[in-house]
Amino acid sequence: MEMVFDIRKATNRDGDQVATLIAEVFADYPGCIFDRAGEFPELDAIADDFSADHGCIWVVEGHGRVLGCLGIKFDPAQKQAELHKVYLDRATRGQGVAQRMLTKALDWLAQTHPDCADLVLWTDTRFEAGHRFYEKCGFTRTGETRILDDLSASSEYRFKARPNDVLLRIT
Repeated sequence: MEMVFDIRKATNRDGDQVATLIAEVFADYPGCIFDRAGEFPELDAIADDFSADHGCIWVVEGHGRVLGCLGIKFDPAQKQAELHKVYLDRATRGQGVAQRMLTKALDWLAQTHPDCADLVLWTDTRFEAGHRFYEKCGFTRTGETRILDDLSASSEYRFKARPNDVLLRIT
């Protein structure tokens, strides 16, 4: 049976379900620890958090629960957007849902911030399937890495693309 998904802008009320989703994704990766209060306080007002940074976040709903999320924030001074909170439930992967979320975010970015020159993201070095997805969509690894001061001792890779190049690759 094919699942039916609804992609919509997140509201602050979605924070608890987004937290559950992230915790489930982290559980798939050894050493990834989800600490909502300590490391994800923005989930308490997630839509406001993205809006404050000239951004927006979307959620994917299916069967009455949040199965995915993808957010984007924009820095007007740098003319740069950054993807954040890109998570998808394991059972939902491989069905084109991530591409649909990314397309929706890029369409919003083009309408809201047409002067955006670059699109970047940081992703945990352990999230190899995510790396393949980003590369398939036209992102390239910049060679930059960073280590976060978090409970998971996360190390991340930086990816970069031109917004129009990504949109052309996924549509």
